[in-house]
Amino acid sequence: MDLDRSRPVWPKIADELRRRIDAGVYAAGARFPAVVDLAAELDVAPSTVQKAVAALRTEGRLYTVLGQGSFVAAPAEGDTSRG
Repeated sequence: MDLDRSRPVWPKIADELRRRIDAGVYAAGARFPAVVDLAAELDVAPSTVQKAVAALRTEGRLYTVLGQGSFVAAPAEGDTSRG
């Protein structure tokens, strides 16, 4: 993923994670990768990935289970943008 570091990177990471969810790379109900793992993969700071993940939570694409991590939410009924 090509990142222009002259601007905030987290929106681009959020876009990439949305793309992966929509493509089924991260399936509904599956545990979402840990922030530190994604940060290492994307070569960015964990705080940058955390902002992207927070945006996906706000959108309802991810949910968190205390003590277990984040999971991919099922698409909302009528949502044809995924899969």
